[in-house]
Amino acid sequence: MTVNDRIRTSIADYAAELIALSHDIHAHPEVGYHEFHAAKVTTELLERHGFAVEREIAGLATAFRATKGTGPLRLSFCVEFDALPDVGHACGHNIIAASSIGAALALADVADEVGATVVVFGTPCEEGGGGKIDIINAGYFDDIHASFMVHPWPTERLGATCLAVVAFDVTFHGKEAHASAAPWEGVNAVDALTLTQVAIALLRQHLRPGDQVHHMVREGGSYANIIPAKAVAQFMCRSVSSERLAELRLRVDKCFQAAALATGTTYDIDILGHEFSHMESDIELLALYRDAAESLGRSFALDDAGEAAPTISTDMANVSLVTPSIHPLIKIDAGGASNHQPAFAAACVTPSADAAVTDGSIALAQTAAAAAANPQIRERLLAGRR
Repeated sequence: MTVNDRIRTSIADYAAELIALSHDIHAHPEVGYHEFHAAKVTTELLERHGFAVEREIAGLATAFRATKGTGPLRLSFCVEFDALPDVGHACGHNIIAASSIGAALALADVADEVGATVVVFGTPCEEGGGGKIDIINAGYFDDIHASFMVHPWPTERLGATCLAVVAFDVTFHGKEAHASAAPWEGVNAVDALTLTQVAIALLRQHLRPGDQVHHMVREGGSYANIIPAKAVAQFMCRSVSSERLAELRLRVDKCFQAAALATGTTYDIDILGHEFSHMESDIELLALYRDAAESLGRSFALDDAGEAAPTISTDMANVSLVTPSIHPLIKIDAGGASNHQPAFAAACVTPSADAAVTDGSIALAQTAAAAAANPQIRERLLAGRR
């Protein structure tokens, strides 16, 4: 029996556990850095199958590292398990968690044969906080030779256009006054936010391809008869690289400055989480993934046709800058819905989603095993070459 056959057999044996795990995480949505149930059930599953688990790594209550094997090539799988506010697992992180763990279990079954140590990272708060960056900064990726995960999507793609992103709250401060009796005594913070929105809307005409700005209003006064002294909005800026993102931030900051000057307000900026980088997928590892996924009947016709890749942001991009990594998109039947919509959350516990768990597990494990068995790729990864 070949290594690939053994991996398929392993996933067939683990399938019920993996699908149950996916459904369990989906049924208990937890926002970033609060994934206590998800971290508990994933680590307990790994321990049942012989992994040594370190909890609360990098100072994060829900982060973990689990290892099995003794080979010199250290291959990691990233587990995401945070949900979104209001819409739950509308990005399918339950599928990510189960497929990464499935891949780790199957690879561990052949780890001695392929000369690998299998590492699983529980990475909190991909949705905006960036737990992987905390884990990078704490040095846990320093000895990792390659890292893998798949992400559910409405279409099958080898990857996405991954933009660098930073999120932040902007708070404008003004002064209350009676809106009818003495409005001239007030300083309207919502006016400042409105001017900011107009300024950024006009700025969009002049942004370069790949630059994006979006926002939502968190707070905008309490009563129509009171001049609002406080307005808060969350902004996200994205661009094709960290350098371009810094340039975009300067232009957006001028919109805040102009609005404050025009209205007599002041403002504060509070950065939310870490800045995510652009991604550099490993081409050789992606080719191995494609072979494995196609052997399962999956097709990359959109990639072959040159269709534009979807644009996303992820802290897996930061991992890709410190170790060779892949982040392909695995298709689930979402009935026309897209990620971050309630209908997509519902689709993440369907038979199609369950198939993505098992196919993703097999494809990732076979990709890692093939990389370990290929002399040129293995040598490159061990040498730390990109």
